Amino acid sequence: MQCDKCPADAVTHLAYSGLHLCGEHFRRSVESRVRSRVREDSLVPDGATPEDPATWLVGLSGGKDSVVLTTVLHETFDEDPRIELVALTIHEGIEGYRDASLDACLDLADELDIAHEVVSYAEEFGLEMDDVAREDPEGMAPCAYCGVFRRDLLSQYAADLDADLLLTGHNLDDEAQTALMNLFSGDVTKMARHWEASLGPLDERDSADQPESGPFVPRAKPLRDVPEKEVALYAHLRDLPVHMAECPHASEAYRGEIQEHLLELEDGHPGTRHSIMSGYEELARLAAEARDRGAERTGECERCGAPTTREVCRKCALVASVHEAGAGLDGATPDADADAD
Repeated sequence: MQCDKCPADAVTHLAYSGLHLCGEHFRRSVESRVRSRVREDSLVPDGATPEDPATWLVGLSGGKDSVVLTTVLHETFDEDPRIELVALTIHEGIEGYRDASLDACLDLADELDIAHEVVSYAEEFGLEMDDVAREDPEGMAPCAYCGVFRRDLLSQYAADLDADLLLTGHNLDDEAQTALMNLFSGDVTKMARHWEASLGPLDERDSADQPESGPFVPRAKPLRDVPEKEVALYAHLRDLPVHMAECPHASEAYRGEIQEHLLELEDGHPGTRHSIMSGYEELARLAAEARDRGAERTGECERCGAPTTREVCRKCALVASVHEAGAGLDGATPDADADAD
């Protein structure tokens, strides 16, 4: 099949648009969507200058999504002195998995010559995800603990590094799955928080009162218009240093069911994911505008001082629970000064 943009052979067919694209035009398509999202979400602040650039912290895990996002952002803003990119990699402590992905992060940061910070659960919380999966004091999937811990460290270091924006590599599939999970749960408040935390344009959000957004560093997801398979193809075509292995503790059963149903719908009705996000974002925006923010008490965690609606934030509660179950995990102690969600 020939590319619809040039005489070259097509490498993919985008069923939702009907386009057949060669490698070069496919790459341009992905990059164009990321850059359009940056513009539409007003991510570049009007006040950023070469003398006072905006700092963007990118969560770099070594997986395809974060590697593609970091690469495209670097190439977009490498010659733009208004934006300074910093990558943050979190080592969760998963034997046989995270060390390999850390190597991919180090290779990419070195290749792109960008600042790169590495932090770990062991140093910050006195535990590792292998401990958490073994002890499981709350009877939850390991991903539930890890999600809280990762969000905490991303928020904490975004604040510590004086970042103006925190960017993550969530793709279209990720966001459509989250949208359906929120809709099916009927949690309108969660929908509103989702919009204010990372979906709405920066100039339309009111996230300062959101404990979920950490110490008030806004978040963005520039890759959220690109389907997961296209992210993987882009990484392959560019031969990017990506760690493709799946986390051995991955076990989000409900999200997995949503993913399967969504892919079936997409196969039969191309464009379903885009339609879901289009409608969901509008509903989430309306929910954010309508909700009574004053009804949500935002205080400080009595253990770490982080913004929270609880006396003890979720991160501190989970860390304490794991340590109690593991009798101190060989004497390790968490860092009580870390901020939390």
